[in-house]
Amino acid sequence: MPLALIALALSAFAIGTTEFVIVGLLPTMAQDLNISIPSAGLLVSLYALGVAIGAPVLTALTSRWNRKHVLLSVMGLFVIGNLVAWQAPSFEALVIARILTGLAHGVFFSIGSTIATGLVPKEKGASAIAIMFTGLTVALVTGVPLGTFIGQVFGWEATFLTVSILGLLAMIGSAILVPNNLKQAKTTHISSQLKVLTHPRLLLVYAITAIGYGGTFIAFTYLAPILNEVSGFNSSSVALILLVYGVSVAVGNIWGGKMADNLGPIKALTIIFAGLAGILLMLNYTAYNAITAVFTILIWGAFAFGNVPGLQVYVVKLAEKYTPDAVDVASGLNIAAFNVGIALGAWGGGYIVAEHGLMNTPWVGAMVVLVALVLTRYSGMLDRNAGNLKFS
Repeated sequence: MPLALIALALSAFAIGTTEFVIVGLLPTMAQDLNISIPSAGLLVSLYALGVAIGAPVLTALTSRWNRKHVLLSVMGLFVIGNLVAWQAPSFEALVIARILTGLAHGVFFSIGSTIATGLVPKEKGASAIAIMFTGLTVALVTGVPLGTFIGQVFGWEATFLTVSILGLLAMIGSAILVPNNLKQAKTTHISSQLKVLTHPRLLLVYAITAIGYGGTFIAFTYLAPILNEVSGFNSSSVALILLVYGVSVAVGNIWGGKMADNLGPIKALTIIFAGLAGILLMLNYTAYNAITAVFTILIWGAFAFGNVPGLQVYVVKLAEKYTPDAVDVASGLNIAAFNVGIALGAWGGGYIVAEHGLMNTPWVGAMVVLVALVLTRYSGMLDRNAGNLKFS
């Protein structure tokens, strides 16, 4: 695998950290900025809005640009957004900074997937995407706790400065390692590219992405409280378990990519979603014992994010067939679908915890993942009917 993928993974790590670290810093920031927790929560939702807009719209607007130039531009925007957050003179300025970094996030993951696949032979496309997304998945478990620690010890501004430095290093790495002659997608009018929003086959995959990924976050969002209150671990042990979970996530991401390459996305997603639902159901029983809880969580990590490369490569393949002039936009909308799943999963998990209790999150998450499994099999059936056997 080319070294350029490492630069993409570092970019993904920095972007993933800045997206989720805000959750751990909300109480600190609310107190420091003299605002309420719900007001501080706007920094999360408006970031997601930036991702949702940036992924399809800005990807479409920059479709005529050289791919490497787009990559360097969005990483520059990411660095600037975090530097603005570091020196934000007011809450309003901080909101603007978050929207800017959200826009960069959306475009990066839209074009990042197609850049990654363009760096390797066609049969290794899913594995290349998996390497890039390893940066994001590791950020969820290692970058976020580290960023939270930095913010609590040195002030939340220091977290944004640290992330901007990471983004700058990734930008320099991309400038050096990513080739300038990447395959350029065929350019069309924005109206033509946004037709992916109305294509039923692509909309089905976006639903699978949001539901399958969101099902994980119903329980994952509340994993630390489960380990504390149900399994009986203290806070320091929880941090260690989450760190090891991050390694499991990274391994599962690579494994999921290889499986999608070897079996095709439909078969790979069927195995991963079935395993994920089974693990979430198991957690309802194993969480009450420390040893079985850790064992279940480590397996969960491998399944929880193993679906990412399969889902992304599946969208790219369908877009190449049904909307060949809008592959990057189709890829970007799937990134938006991931973010919708995270937001809805975390919100749904919070509602379940408030109304029905902590240990109802794993089995509900499993039921949601099973819906994604059914939709995946249905999508595979449509592929076979259309003669797309290579997708299955």
